[in-house]
Amino acid sequence: MNDFDVVVVGAGQAGLAAGYFLRRQKQSFVMLDAGEAPGGAWRHAWDSLTLFSPAQYSSLPGWPMPPAAAGGYPSRDEVIAYLAAYEARYALQVRRPVRVAAVRRAEAGLVVEAEDGARWTARAVISATGTWSAPYIPPLASDFAGKQIHSARYRRAQDFAGLSVLVVGGGNSGAQILAEVSRHAASATWVTERPPVFLPDEVDGRVLFDRATARITAEREGRPPPPQGDLGNIVMVPPVVEARARGVLTSRPPFARLEADAAIWPDGSRLSVDAIIWCTGFRPALAHLKPLGLVEPDGRVRVGAAGQALAEPRLFLLGYGDWTGSASATLAGVTRAARETVAAIAFA
Repeated sequence: MNDFDVVVVGAGQAGLAAGYFLRRQKQSFVMLDAGEAPGGAWRHAWDSLTLFSPAQYSSLPGWPMPPAAAGGYPSRDEVIAYLAAYEARYALQVRRPVRVAAVRRAEAGLVVEAEDGARWTARAVISATGTWSAPYIPPLASDFAGKQIHSARYRRAQDFAGLSVLVVGGGNSGAQILAEVSRHAASATWVTERPPVFLPDEVDGRVLFDRATARITAEREGRPPPPQGDLGNIVMVPPVVEARARGVLTSRPPFARLEADAAIWPDGSRLSVDAIIWCTGFRPALAHLKPLGLVEPDGRVRVGAAGQALAEPRLFLLGYGDWTGSASATLAGVTRAARETVAAIAFA
């Protein structure tokens, strides 16, 4: 009953895309998900989060995401509803909540072990656990005694009303969280490693998708990728535009250290702080792969085409970032990567 051609670990957007293509093949598969309900990492995003682009640019294979009810970009809750409906529409066999503890080698394939002792065997395993469950916070955070959370746990700006807040991190999450926290906090200071770079107001996920496609096409044809800037630059979604109009969309360089109630900069300047929101990114959630001995010091697994692990060809990684397929960590980009991964398994 627990012997399959393919086991997919994770049923967020990457896992569902893989499930769609596996369903079209004559292979048996099961999907194991740690969540209590559908939606993957989107279930844990902050309340006001929206996509960067219209629904039609953020759809999984086979079924377009419905347009946002209020127009504009779909909200977090609309994305969750879409992922839940997608899972049901294609009758994907998802077992949850299942927390996978280990993937191990066996004579005939790989064995997937859950924390509760359940086991599944497979000819191939697709690891699609993403990064949300592995947030990164710098070690110096331990010196601060005030309230602090990672953006993975941030939910609403009202929780910081009346406080002096540091928002640390120069990506889109940092910009969006700063934008709304600055409307409720007594003060909000944005700290970024480098001066933030903002995309033009008219650029959204549609342009980013087109740029990513052009880059992939050039790579496949052996041409240099077209100049396109950093795809991680900040998208000017409405809350960020509004923050710019209020004059709060400015940042300070990194502080040198933290004290119990303050941040200290290299020049000795000191800022009293009540709370810190760390928008400092994530690491791949790959603890379940450690028994295979493949996880490198940088936290990644070395992969080749289609996300196939170089040292274990029965293992495939999907949706962790460009190193497992260009734009594969996005709704818009995961379809291509999932199609290639499942095709590689079919011919393995």
